[in-house]
Parts: sequence; structure tokens; C-alpha cells
Amino acid sequence: MTKLRVHNLAVSIDGFATGEGQSFETPFGHAGQRLMSWFFPTHAFTSMTGHDAEAMGRGTRGVDDAFAATTNAGIGVEVMGRRKFGPQQGPWEDESWRGWWGEEPPFHSPVIVLTHHARPDLQVGETSFLFRDASPREALDLATELAGGLDVRLGGGPTVVREFLEADLVDHLHIVVVPIVLGRGVRLWDGLESLEERFDVEVTASPSGAVHYVFTRRAL
Repeated sequence: MTKLRVHNLAVSIDGFATGEGQSFETPFGHAGQRLMSWFFPTHAFTSMTGHDAEAMGRGTRGVDDAFAATTNAGIGVEVMGRRKFGPQQGPWEDESWRGWWGEEPPFHSPVIVLTHHARPDLQVGETSFLFRDASPREALDLATELAGGLDVRLGGGPTVVREFLEADLVDHLHIVVVPIVLGRGVRLWDGLESLEERFDVEVTASPSGAVHYVFTRRAL
């Protein structure tokens, strides 16, 4: 059975999953790189983004890498919010924007981008970006159909993850609490009181200072 999985969603200790002021130059707003400081040095990340043998041999091992390495395992489709694809809001005034990832996105699969504004689908390398105005349930149904029996990754951002949690559609939720205080931005947990009652929760601390929380849907 296809599962909906969230991986590597980093949250500050005061509850913000992205900073304020996202732009082309600052994808995480005023948070900069701090929310993902545990992730970028890992062997899993350098292997995903390295384009030569030397780069793919680099990166840290250990707790953070072990969690990062599960990101792509068994995934057939990603669902993401528009703000993960890019910082534009409103009608698509610049359709030349092809995402943050250049001409070799790391997905290599269909990606459903949730947006209220129509835009033609886009092929970038091996990745197909499908722009859809859909509810969480509709998006998951389409993703499940496209995934071919594999799982679906919910890539974020925090507003989209919160909407899918509110709809009770998430089966696996990996949250990384990073020891920084942002003070402003987009919060994850608002409106999700008693969320933990739906899940079994495991906690693993890392020497990097990050704490990994894995929420697994409880069997009925």
C-alpha cells in the first residue's frame, strides 16, 4: 500500500520551518542555511548533488546521514507546495523559472506542484513538474496513481505539510528540531493540537545538536 512520507523537515526550537522574507536569493528567508545545517554536510546529500566520483565520496556519516539516506528510498512521486518550487506568488508572471535545482533536479520522477494559478507542465531532465490546483486528497490520489506502487514523498513547505496533516493523510513524518531560534517565519504546528495521538513517536539525538523525531501512523 502506498504511503505518504515526509522526510527531513527541519524546524527551529521555537517552531518555525522556514524564515521570513523568502526570495530568489534566500530560499529559506532570514533563516539562511541554518535550518539545514545538519543535512548539507552528510554523505547522502553530497551523493545526491555531486556530479563526479570525488564529490560522491565526500560527506559526513553518522546519525544525520542515516536519516538523510532514507529520503529517496522507495519513492515514486513527490508532492510539494509552490513555495518549494520557487518564491513567486500570484499569477505566474515568469514561466522561465524552472525551479531551484537547475537542469538536473534530484527527483528523477513526477513532481506535483500545488498552485492556485495555472501553468503548463514542465520537463526538466528526468523530472516532470505537474502544476495542479488540487486539495490534499486529490493531490495524493493523483500521486498514488503516478507512483506505480511506490510511496509518495510530501516535500513541503510547512504550510503544505500542515494541510496534509490536518487532512490526516500522512503516514510517516520525520521532523528535525534544529537548535536555533528564528523568532519569525512560517510555523509548522499551529492548529495541530493532539497530533501525536495518531502516531507512534521515536526520538534520536545527533551529535550535531539536531534531534530527529519520527512519527509513524498507528495501526488501526
